[in-house]
Amino acid sequence: MDFAFDAADEEFRARAREWLEARLGAGGAFSDLRGAKVPEDAERRRAWERELGAGGWIGLGWPDDSLTRQVVWFEEYARAQAPDPLGIVGEQLLAPTLLAHGTAEQRERYLPGIASGGTIWCQGYSEPDAGSDLAGVRTSAVPAEDGSGDWLVSGQKTWTSLSQWADWCFVLARTEPGSQRHAGLSLLLLPMDQPGPNGARIEVRPIRQLNGVSEFSEVFFDQARAVDVLGAVGDGWRIAMTLLSFERGAGMLGRQIGYARELDAVLRAAALTGADRDPVLREALTRQWADLQVMRANALRTLGTAEPATAAVAKLVWANWHQRLGELAVQVQGLPGAFAGGRAHQVDGYPLTSAQHTLLFSRADTIYGGSDQIQRNIIAERVLGLPRG
Repeated sequence: MDFAFDAADEEFRARAREWLEARLGAGGAFSDLRGAKVPEDAERRRAWERELGAGGWIGLGWPDDSLTRQVVWFEEYARAQAPDPLGIVGEQLLAPTLLAHGTAEQRERYLPGIASGGTIWCQGYSEPDAGSDLAGVRTSAVPAEDGSGDWLVSGQKTWTSLSQWADWCFVLARTEPGSQRHAGLSLLLLPMDQPGPNGARIEVRPIRQLNGVSEFSEVFFDQARAVDVLGAVGDGWRIAMTLLSFERGAGMLGRQIGYARELDAVLRAAALTGADRDPVLREALTRQWADLQVMRANALRTLGTAEPATAAVAKLVWANWHQRLGELAVQVQGLPGAFAGGRAHQVDGYPLTSAQHTLLFSRADTIYGGSDQIQRNIIAERVLGLPRG
């Protein structure tokens, strides 16, 4: 696409930058959240979501703002080292799907809470035996017998990001008994607070990651009550695929600003330790820089494209790039890179450096959001036309 920022976009950029600096800069009301990744203080992060909502910064693409304006906001948000938003699942995944497939009543019911920053959503997709192979989900739902039109959901989801802080969850469940694979699935909407009647229960068990944090969880549903269906009953696979196509849109360009900052830190460390004088390491660092430029150009070229294969290519590129960066971040430190010494991150009292934190976190990049193997299958089948299996 012909992508360029015009004068109005740059005016918008200045306004966004000023707003973020006033709140996250020195003396700002949210300066303590600058650079925050894990929502350890959930109430502070919820307050930040509400601040974003009050400022009108949530839902810039619903649906009238230009793609360039969305890109500007994500870039400035990343440059300001603003905290990873708690509301990202609702804003960037559910809301566009509601606009595409929801009823007028559903949009009126759910969008205001997301836009205000007051309602946090999580995504109930992956299961222990159906991670990247999403069509294998076994979580089931049956109609409630009280005539309410609700559904009773039972099963287990895993790798459910932000679920311990979420107010609502959209769940891919099997609503047609005996159905298999893509058939008989529905996308159900349910509140997470359910110590409700008739034994309805949702249990959230945080999963501890290699870097010591727990930003996602296992979620167990026991006759949990879903109060809405997004799209038609049985059409959940198509709705779910639409939702996933929104996962790698304009926000990916903001992610790359963060990647550029991480790469700059590695380059500075290499210069400090003398690692940049090693021709092998210097070549690897140069390639990492060049690949980041290609990643950005490809993201701009495909912006607004909903084709799953395009998203698969992007996922393969950035996941592997970030893993290589994590390895380089520790490698350029030399022997000290293997020892404790950081203050920003602690795992059982062991102080991790930022480089060590990046290395450990990036191990998951090629798994979550669809593993590398699944992305290659999508490309093989939908672009190259190769046979399944």
